[in-house]
Amino acid sequence: MSKFRAICLLMILTLLLSGCWSKRELNELAIVAALGIDKVDNEFEITVQVVDPGEISSKRPTSGRSPVITYHAKGKTVFEAIRKMTTVTARKLYFSHLQIVVLGDELAKEGIGKPLDLISRDHEFRNDFDVIVAHEATADEVLNVLTPIEKVPANKMLNSLKTSEKTWGTTQSIKIDELINTLNNKETSVVMSAIEIHGDKSAGMDQSNVKKSKSSVLLKYAGLAVFKEDKLIGLLSEDDSRSLGFLKDKINSTIEIFACPKGGTISTEITHSKTKIKGKFENGSPKINVSIDVNQNVGEVECTIDLTKEKSIHYVNKKTEELIKKRIEETIKTVQQNYRVDIFGFGSALHRTNPKEWKKIKKDWLTIFQELPVKVDVHVNTQGLGTMENSLVNKPKGE
Repeated sequence: MSKFRAICLLMILTLLLSGCWSKRELNELAIVAALGIDKVDNEFEITVQVVDPGEISSKRPTSGRSPVITYHAKGKTVFEAIRKMTTVTARKLYFSHLQIVVLGDELAKEGIGKPLDLISRDHEFRNDFDVIVAHEATADEVLNVLTPIEKVPANKMLNSLKTSEKTWGTTQSIKIDELINTLNNKETSVVMSAIEIHGDKSAGMDQSNVKKSKSSVLLKYAGLAVFKEDKLIGLLSEDDSRSLGFLKDKINSTIEIFACPKGGTISTEITHSKTKIKGKFENGSPKINVSIDVNQNVGEVECTIDLTKEKSIHYVNKKTEELIKKRIEETIKTVQQNYRVDIFGFGSALHRTNPKEWKKIKKDWLTIFQELPVKVDVHVNTQGLGTMENSLVNKPKGE
């Protein structure tokens, strides 16, 4: 009897299983790789970059068509524009494989809070895509540029963003969740990687752009865009973007170049960087101490210097320390005077140190930030000299 009851129970449970009622066939979907948002005539203009599976498949010969198709629609809201796009797309848009969102320059200046609401809320959007801003261009123009090597431009933008972040330090990836959290944080302002178009924007969508050894139109990251609340207010230079990378402890690797004692230059590769930011209050006045520990290797020597001597290594360490310290101090001053927003997280550091004192200055933080004393200490350790100890061309005397 117990065996019979168990069988009956299993049969009843199978009725509760949902099965594949919600499955979606690939041939019924348009897979969106990138999404662009612009503001045009008080409406949101949405651009989607849809992958053509037949043109990117390695098992099928290409027909010469573009590997991606872009669709456009306008609406009073982002939601409306996306739904209106169904009138031009052959298949239902599928956003679960979205890799990157591009925000147009004019939209970013007006404010990105409202257009981001849908993509951060809707269940069809995952939260693992990056967000960037177009510099002096629309998102539509950026998404219409065909790229060499990477058939899908969205892949190119994402790969360039990640590679530059890891090896150069002038870009910073930011996922939608982190972006929303930072926008809601009154202590720290948003920074976002900016991308620009080099060349004739209208020629970027032509197939000839990827059929030549030298493309006439390229997408290039221009540094980091600075926001006040949710509005774009400026773009950091390449040097300032790297300094911010050091301050936010996001430098994995980069290059430093400085002069040798007797002329010429040395290039070093930063292989590790660790930054600690500590806040303190002295008689109610906030101060910040920044401590940065750096490991590096000698990468290129174009001068006469004997790297086998300890004093030469000491010189290399000292010059790198001075270079990084000076650049960071200049960046802090530039942001304090020109942008007047805390993109460094100094407010958060003070909050963690003394919540009670922070509460007293929180209301006037942006005013206080402009005159905030910041002490920067950099310690550099040179670990490797490469496969040669000294320069191949300019050898020290006696060799």
